[in-house]
Amino acid sequence: MAGRQKGALRLVLGDQLTPEVAALRGLDPARDTVLLAEVVTECTYVRHHKQKIVLVLSAMRHFAEALRAKGIRVRYVHLDDPDNTGTLGGEVARAVRDLSPDRVVVTKPGEWRLLEDMQGWADACGVPVDLLEDDRFLCSLGWFRDWAAGRKQLRMEFFYREMRRMHGVLLEPDGAPVGGQWNYDRENREPLRGRPTTPPRAIFAPDETTRTVMTLVAERFSEHFGTLDAFAWPVTAEEARLALTDFVIARLPGFGAHQDVMVTGEPFLYHAMVSTSLNIGLLTPLEVVRAAEAAYAAGRVPLSAAEGFIRQVLGWREYIRGIYWLKMPGYARLNALEATEPLPWFYWSGETRMNCVSQVVAQTRDHAYAHHIQRLMVTGNLALIAGFAPAEVNDWYMVVYADAFEWVELPNTHGMAIHADGGLMASKPYAASGAYINRMSDYCRGCRYDVKDATGERGCPFNALYWDFVARHRDRFAANPRMTPIVRTLERMDPKRVAAIRTRAASLLAEWRGDAAAPPEAKPQAAEPLLI
Repeated sequence: MAGRQKGALRLVLGDQLTPEVAALRGLDPARDTVLLAEVVTECTYVRHHKQKIVLVLSAMRHFAEALRAKGIRVRYVHLDDPDNTGTLGGEVARAVRDLSPDRVVVTKPGEWRLLEDMQGWADACGVPVDLLEDDRFLCSLGWFRDWAAGRKQLRMEFFYREMRRMHGVLLEPDGAPVGGQWNYDRENREPLRGRPTTPPRAIFAPDETTRTVMTLVAERFSEHFGTLDAFAWPVTAEEARLALTDFVIARLPGFGAHQDVMVTGEPFLYHAMVSTSLNIGLLTPLEVVRAAEAAYAAGRVPLSAAEGFIRQVLGWREYIRGIYWLKMPGYARLNALEATEPLPWFYWSGETRMNCVSQVVAQTRDHAYAHHIQRLMVTGNLALIAGFAPAEVNDWYMVVYADAFEWVELPNTHGMAIHADGGLMASKPYAASGAYINRMSDYCRGCRYDVKDATGERGCPFNALYWDFVARHRDRFAANPRMTPIVRTLERMDPKRVAAIRTRAASLLAEWRGDAAAPPEAKPQAAEPLLI
């Protein structure tokens, strides 16, 4: 056994790579040891996209080197260490045996499953475990609970306004919102007109550390979803800040008006691409918000663009986290619409004649990324109107995106995309026919299906499934003021047309049910999605 280490063992998780994270405050370099551990359970509790695993492991290795450069003692456990126990709890216990610290210090994790596991570490290790609040966020969980208490509806817009006031963002000296409005969303929904010319994404070529991790992941997790060829994510705080600066200068000016459009062969458009860096701690939300606010104040971006982006970070991201911790663990089990259809295999392979789905899945496979409208109104919308089982849908979103951690993924998917929470988050389901996709993208131009048809064999599946969805839940939706006009439209339709639409929907679901998704290792990934 190594000599007794009388200081603290300070664990930093792979999504806590912030020098100021709570677990590192008060660190004594002469006595304390920082533990970072690559463990197989965190790589496989869902079968994460290869790029996500590379992102987290490479960022952890770079973070450890940055700590060492400051004279901090780091115990780093590599995935291929022969003594690696394979679990975070196991590595904490092993480090306690080897170093004999007086306590373990860790910032509370972002996922319920890990917090549950940590509750037993003190007994397992025989030393106190200090679980510290993660105060890197702009809203404490206690404040959110107080805000939510007694409210019948937990609407993000009202929460967002409180966050603006709390942090003094885009406010006049008298506390009024800059420009006279809190929200410029109506100016940020322009449909696709022509093919936009967008600045290229900032590319960060893999360095030696990242290339080593890429080789490890390609060998160890070869059956996981996704490809590594296009990996270009920031893996250090310095790279992340360069990516943020690039976005603010080059793409934020066009972000507002174009944030909802979708274009074939343009996976990034005007989007920030900073969610991975935010979610693993390379950037802090306040520095991201202040960067956008400063660009507006300097006259470099329109107010609608700055406000729309800030709302996503200061409003939506903080709100989502609050909902997760307020409602877990029961939230994950909700299935208000009683959706039970199995997730089709084309969510993994892209092998579908629906061009919009094929494009989004192919992009997701190659980049571990799709922007919010692709996630919400293509793959999410289809899952909603088809009635795919929430557990399968949530697992898919957790697997395929590099920025997916349960605190942010689950409420976005469960509440916003598939309405499984029955309206806790959204006042109406985000359901749409093919007309929305046609208005906001060019996907329908290259599609086998006719976006104006709902009943024929070449009719757009989104059309039949949309009206079938409304019909299936007619009684529920009739009581929702925002859905009542849609129900009335259904009731005015010719009954023969409704029957034909529902027959078409039933045929589609039966076909997809027969090709229900198997585990990713059961079928090979398509080299290219089928667009026929």
